[in-house]
Amino acid sequence: MSPLVRGADGPLNFLFIVSDDLSATALGTYGNEVCQTPNLDRLAEEGVRFDRAYCQYPVCGASRASFMSGLYPETTGFLGNIKTLGSYRAVNEDFAEHPSIGGFLRRNGYVSARVSKIYHMGVPGGIEAGEPGGDDPDSWDRAYDIWGPETSSPGEFFNYSPQQKHWGSGFVAIEVPNDLSATQADEQAATQVIGILENRALHRNSTNFLKPGEPLFLAVGLVRPHVPLVAPKRLFELYDKDNTALPEVPEGDMDDVPKPNQKGGYGMTPEQGQQALEAYYASVTYMDEQVGRMLDALDRLDMADNTVVVFISDHGWLLGEHGAWQKSNLFDPACRVPLIIRAPGFEKNAGKSVQAPTELVDLYPTFADLAGLSDQAPDILQGHSLVPLLAKPDREDWVREAGYTVMGNKKKVHRSIRTDQFRYSLYAEGEEELYDHGNDPGEHTNEAGNPEYSSIKADLEKEMERARALSETVQP
Repeated sequence: MSPLVRGADGPLNFLFIVSDDLSATALGTYGNEVCQTPNLDRLAEEGVRFDRAYCQYPVCGASRASFMSGLYPETTGFLGNIKTLGSYRAVNEDFAEHPSIGGFLRRNGYVSARVSKIYHMGVPGGIEAGEPGGDDPDSWDRAYDIWGPETSSPGEFFNYSPQQKHWGSGFVAIEVPNDLSATQADEQAATQVIGILENRALHRNSTNFLKPGEPLFLAVGLVRPHVPLVAPKRLFELYDKDNTALPEVPEGDMDDVPKPNQKGGYGMTPEQGQQALEAYYASVTYMDEQVGRMLDALDRLDMADNTVVVFISDHGWLLGEHGAWQKSNLFDPACRVPLIIRAPGFEKNAGKSVQAPTELVDLYPTFADLAGLSDQAPDILQGHSLVPLLAKPDREDWVREAGYTVMGNKKKVHRSIRTDQFRYSLYAEGEEELYDHGNDPGEHTNEAGNPEYSSIKADLEKEMERARALSETVQP
């Protein structure tokens, strides 16, 4: 193993933190001046922030199966929210022997553990039932399911989208009394993570110890800010109409948008949307506090110098852009994700950002590379190690020209790519979208039918075809 990827006392540990339904635009380090995220801001200052990272499918199940397998959703056929135990390995038997990130590291000398939601799990239902959801047991030596109150949380209850009957998709919020938050899912998850870190750092009786001396891959899922928007009352008090505003939406903004991409407003009035945004920010700040607890534990236990911390969201979210909300669309805020990596050996680049396009399928080869296991990684991985970008964030010879995202099902796949300047989407029925971020960063004017963009669109079509072809060429 290269000294570059070796901790002071051996191979590097990994703390992999996955947030749920988090828009990159809600984080201070990504430019939000209202929502308070001091711990993720700190992580970005100590690590490398990726400004143009994209998920491969803008819903939980398909995205998580994709980045854990290192394969595109079209490759495995895992398209949508599928809650089958075994994840992609059970959905498509052709990949039954293809290990996930956790399974690969477990087979190569790591203790692999999960806390809370990593693969698909219904929220709030899965947390309220204390179930594993569509987990892949082969990924882990140990797995811990969180059993928490969610919609039964104590406190004042608000329903901002009363037309919605399902609280896992509508906008409900609960202001939990400040002294009663310890039972919340993410607080429980962070506490369990801290306990595991203490176990690995401070054990005194190797007889009772799991795989003594082996490095740790610890994946933790934080379910906020997924609805219901639950947080302590003190955090709701940080945000109100005086400091939080919905984005401006031009009249007729959806008129030139293909129907598969026309996301609704959940029946919310402007006032209800404003309140939902405030509650979302409170949930983001609450999630950020749990990240801070885990980072503080690494410092206290002297593990920070030999632990890689990777933070992502499974996909992005709309927060009132285009008068729409949530995921399941191909607008940029739904496809773009936060990605922050703090890795020992790359301290000289602390606080720098990467502008090159990256994808969540790049995580698997990155973990393998940082673990010194690139040669043992499966040949069929479709991503690229991000280590070259950690070493040189501004490199111009990066292998990827665009981020690739799909939506739909096996019968109708909608595809989208994002280059440095353009987003181009092609829908199953032939409808198109083309946005020029150089002069339209909000994606309000669809230029797909504009003859001035014909040559640009032709180039984007070729780039999309390359990505589509790659997803169909892999054989398990």
